[in-house]
Amino acid sequence: MRTLIRGGWVVGYSGDTHTLVPDGVVVYEDDRIVHVGRQFEGPVDAEIDARGKLISPGFIDTHVHSGSRAYHRLITDTGRHDFYGQPWLELAFARPGTQVGGAVDAATAEARLRFEAAFTVAELLRNGTTTFLEFGSALPVQEAVRAEVERLGIRAYLGPNSYAGGWTTREDGRLVRVLDPEGALPAFERAVSYVTRVDGSAEGRIRGLLVPPEPDVVSVDVLRATREAATRLRLPIIIHAAYSVIEFSHVVLDRGTTPIEFLESVGLLGPDVLIGHGNFIGENPRMNYSGARDLEIMASAGVTISHCPVNLARRARSLDSWELYRKAGVKIALGTDTFPRDMILQMREASYIGKVMSRSLFAASAAEVFEAATLSAARALGRDDLGRLAPGAKADILIIDLEGRDTLRYGAVRDPIKSLVDCGTGDDVETVIVDGIVRMREGRIPGVELAALRQQAQEAGERLWSQVQEWDPLERTAEQIAPWSFPLAH
Repeated sequence: MRTLIRGGWVVGYSGDTHTLVPDGVVVYEDDRIVHVGRQFEGPVDAEIDARGKLISPGFIDTHVHSGSRAYHRLITDTGRHDFYGQPWLELAFARPGTQVGGAVDAATAEARLRFEAAFTVAELLRNGTTTFLEFGSALPVQEAVRAEVERLGIRAYLGPNSYAGGWTTREDGRLVRVLDPEGALPAFERAVSYVTRVDGSAEGRIRGLLVPPEPDVVSVDVLRATREAATRLRLPIIIHAAYSVIEFSHVVLDRGTTPIEFLESVGLLGPDVLIGHGNFIGENPRMNYSGARDLEIMASAGVTISHCPVNLARRARSLDSWELYRKAGVKIALGTDTFPRDMILQMREASYIGKVMSRSLFAASAAEVFEAATLSAARALGRDDLGRLAPGAKADILIIDLEGRDTLRYGAVRDPIKSLVDCGTGDDVETVIVDGIVRMREGRIPGVELAALRQQAQEAGERLWSQVQEWDPLERTAEQIAPWSFPLAH
């Protein structure tokens, strides 16, 4: 079936970068784009009227941690100073003998997994993400997410992490690293078995992903095995690295190198590698590390960093700086990490913070951050059929309302990309098409009641907050962990 979308502005493709086509059209047949331009003279079976709107390639979120993130509401504007702003160290560990979120029976645990996966995938789709990378959650989470990917028709890269050991808590609430060298390769082999089983499923919309642990808790054997498997199976690798003051310090003390230097030394790095965050590199002034060459290493290896500006900023961290990375030749893609899973917001924050940290109003332009959410991410995955509207590319297409639905937020629009980055939100995404199939129309996703999901998230959060003292490493209540913004009235 051949369908024509009549714009509006169309984000075309020149063979190198995006182009802007005023009053343009996009034509797709089945799951592939067949034409992008000012007009189309051939016959079509259906037409979508998107005049006055922006026709964009689908966004690619390169860094997703599944869940409704009720835990994170406990560290807004607060947190433990001894974790240096690293959020997951505050959220993922319970005191000995307890379980994060409280102990539950198998049925309740399964229901929780299904809900968190449903919330994650629906949120991504509602905000215009057509492809995402789930950043190494445990196998049960991957399976729950996979079911939702198949049901809602989105595109995903999935793969469980290969953790063996990691972190645990002491009786006094402090964290300690516990490494398990004997379990490392078996954990890696289980992950590879899963990845090879799901790769290419859901009509090719699900691909595999290799996710080794962080450099401070991973063995050299696992990293080398990951490189071998990625090359043999032609799969991308994602890894958190240079993402934490604690991780940076541990690797320097343990290995005598920065995390990036360590990954280079074992041969892991390459164009198929996405580095989660990569903000605490040796060149970052906060590290006070002399003789750093991490930018040179990343650029030479062709790796891409998965930059999550909102998550960094709310934990008092940043990329230092966008312009420095770009000038060094390091490629940058964008991710949401936790919440909100709104790639338009991530573009805006990447642009604004990028300008501030680069001390240049020319840095992190709207064009650069839009490319990071589309073309750069696709190239990091080795995909020339994603992240662009061009003949032969997958029909992963967004229709974005620039008129703001009874709001004045956009004002006058001259350049639609600059307006989107400056003024847009994920709620402006009106229609999402993946593989040539309309997966969301006028903000509605078939089979998903957004209001019901929102209510379920609130109820789950209320339960978690009321029980947090049962498992918090320091036995704090929710009010002690996260004081109210203003005193509660009685």
